[in-house]
Amino acid sequence: MEKRVIAIACGGDSSEHDVSMRSAAGIESFLDKERYIVYKVEIHARHWEAILADGSRVPVDRNDFSFETPGGRVQPDFCYITIHGAPGENGILQGYLDLIGMPYSTSDVLVEAMTYDKFVLNNYMRSMGVSVADSMLIRQGQEGSVSDEDIISRIGLPCFVKPASGGSSFGTTKVKTGAELRPAIDLALKEGEDVMVEAFMAGTEVTCGCYKTRRHSTVFPVTEVVPTGEFFDYDAKYNGQVQEITPARISERLSQRIQALTSTLYDILGCRGIIRIDYIITEGEKIKLLEINTTPGMTPTSFIPQQVRAAGLDIKDVLTEIIEDTLASR
Repeated sequence: MEKRVIAIACGGDSSEHDVSMRSAAGIESFLDKERYIVYKVEIHARHWEAILADGSRVPVDRNDFSFETPGGRVQPDFCYITIHGAPGENGILQGYLDLIGMPYSTSDVLVEAMTYDKFVLNNYMRSMGVSVADSMLIRQGQEGSVSDEDIISRIGLPCFVKPASGGSSFGTTKVKTGAELRPAIDLALKEGEDVMVEAFMAGTEVTCGCYKTRRHSTVFPVTEVVPTGEFFDYDAKYNGQVQEITPARISERLSQRIQALTSTLYDILGCRGIIRIDYIITEGEKIKLLEINTTPGMTPTSFIPQQVRAAGLDIKDVLTEIIEDTLASR
């Protein structure tokens, strides 16, 4: 069987560029090398480069995503997107790949754009009957027209101030006093154009991954997230300041409810590939949606590989199933 060529799109233009590169290394290690020839393609603004086996780099022709190697010109058969943030998590890269006719691993343009904008996602999910935190949007240039008193009376304290669009925890602040609001808004505006102020929800944070193909629907075990700091910020995510417990220390009934909701949200949005959904379990075992990650971290210690192992599955087989199912549907 002739090996297919898989390009792992990584890097991107957000503060999570380096994290994306680590996810790409993880995916490269997981993929079946007997079935696929794998190249990483680092994307940063208008600078796109394929990384060859010897570590050298060659430019990518953006007309067709091809590149030159010592063995000849390579045209990838499939793009595995692991960019956390723009342009891989907001629909831009997906739109480009649709235009050139290349299959890819994630959801389509609409789903990516909607899940990337936390405020849009919250309001859409609320309209579908999903429980989410109350929130308000402050657009760039309009931050002076909203007073601290307006925010506090509407959302309350404590609250979270975060970039409305983004795939990371950069620029996110847990605000406890009115004096902390303006610095938090200014910080969030450094990471994105708009700011979302979100009500604080006390409870247990959990996360659950899912993927579906034409043959299988797989929902992974639930992971409990116990940060040592105030919330699940960058240090908790990537510098080990968190306990990640899979399966979560919750009842079997609650786990099943979370898994069922994860599967339902996957279908409501029309997702493709692997996603991971974060929730807060509040008093009375109420499940509150936090966010939906359509390009979740894929280092060996990330949530999804943990959950795959806990489910008794092999990550190599999972990725192969997703790739082959997508290729067969084209």
